[in-house]
Amino acid sequence: MTELTALTIAEARAALAKKDVSATELTEAYLAAIEAANPALNAYVTVTPDKARAMAKASDERLAGGEAGALEGIPLGIKDLFATEGVHMQACSHVLDGFEPRYESTVTANLWADGAVMLGKLNMDEFAMGSSNETSHYGPVINPWRRRDSNLDLVPGGSSGGSAAAVAAMLCAGATATDTGGSIRQPAAFTGTVGIKPTYGRCSRWGIAAFASSLDQAGPIARDVRDAAILLKSMASVDPKDTTSVEREVPDYEAAVGRSVKGLRIGIPREYRVEGMPAEIEAVWQRGIDWLKAAGAEIVDVSLPHTKYALPAYYIVAPAEASSNLARYDGVRYGLRVPGRDVIEMYENTRAAGFGREVKRRILIGTYVLSAGYYDAYYIRAQKVRTLIKRDFETVFHDGIDALLTPATPSAAFGIADEDLASDPVKMYLNDVFTVTVNMAGLPGIAVPAGLSETGTPLGLQLIGRPFDEETLFTAAAAIEQAAGRFAPQRWW
Repeated sequence: MTELTALTIAEARAALAKKDVSATELTEAYLAAIEAANPALNAYVTVTPDKARAMAKASDERLAGGEAGALEGIPLGIKDLFATEGVHMQACSHVLDGFEPRYESTVTANLWADGAVMLGKLNMDEFAMGSSNETSHYGPVINPWRRRDSNLDLVPGGSSGGSAAAVAAMLCAGATATDTGGSIRQPAAFTGTVGIKPTYGRCSRWGIAAFASSLDQAGPIARDVRDAAILLKSMASVDPKDTTSVEREVPDYEAAVGRSVKGLRIGIPREYRVEGMPAEIEAVWQRGIDWLKAAGAEIVDVSLPHTKYALPAYYIVAPAEASSNLARYDGVRYGLRVPGRDVIEMYENTRAAGFGREVKRRILIGTYVLSAGYYDAYYIRAQKVRTLIKRDFETVFHDGIDALLTPATPSAAFGIADEDLASDPVKMYLNDVFTVTVNMAGLPGIAVPAGLSETGTPLGLQLIGRPFDEETLFTAAAAIEQAAGRFAPQRWW
């Protein structure tokens, strides 16, 4: 049999059903892989072996009794942004030191109800604020991929870098992630994995530490398109505890994988051909167009004229909401507390010590744009731009376009502590140029591996869909995946 950790979720599910392997054996294989690799990759911030073994044993009992759930016995990693009852949950921030929630997020509760096994909590950018997983209190995650003939450590993307790295390095069968401006799709593209940000409202946000409430959305990162579809089916649900979750039936996403793309109209937005885009990104985009065309899809040039305003508008809206959401971390009830002469000084000391540099930067930006003198000039104007961006997509979809194809990122993975990016936060923010429009409009978007760069690292393509039409994205992404093939890093750790 193939090495157990190399099995996809679909393959592992079949092996468990046929009794070729037990949930306990599968879990032990992943725990051994984590023990061997995590010191080099830093993908997990907490491993939960006792909990994993207990959950796997319960899965074996249900499998033996013919009561298997949709994810019975499948070992998963959980991004540290999701509340997991009695287990470390800090959003990889010093300000939440020692916090162990007494409740479970709706998304993880759905996964456990379907029989999944928790391996541990995954590293991430602090409070999901970052594009490289370098802002974590627990240090950066190392991308399992390396450039050809190079030992340079590369970033896995952010904020869900731990999720993407763990899936790529086969340290979990799949992982939960979140996406506020590209935090599922960008790391998926950097690591040769598949990541989908579903439509806003498809997955409950309850029990997920908030970054920007009108933009945040949970989704999976997986090894292939089918696995992503399997995971999303379990993660998605309506939830009375989250009034932004939508009461809408969750389709069988897996059934959409493998359908023909013949007759689909795929839009190519001209505004995504940004100035200075590397030739290899342009080339992989063209290959994706050719693959879909060869599979029977109709390719249509379209325009999204307000795209150029998306990134600046996003970096007003997201920090504004973050500055409000993060006000709850004050050292009074939980997490870090740094004493002061009075309660005000205690607040100040706790926040100064507890929040990292990037989080402080975004809180300050958000507070500034919400202040009395600048609210209309910045925040209100950014919301108006957001409406125009949403309208652009509505116009294109109204004209009969089924999905849009774009690059996922403006480059392949870059080096950790890249001096050029570290010295200029705006250059780092530009990594989100192809992804933020999807969050601003509340649409679904999927990143799928489409090739390798000149130096042998992954490049991804993005498909953007109509609201609540994730099925078309899975269909089109599977066609690209079939044409491009699957990619895995060579082990160096």
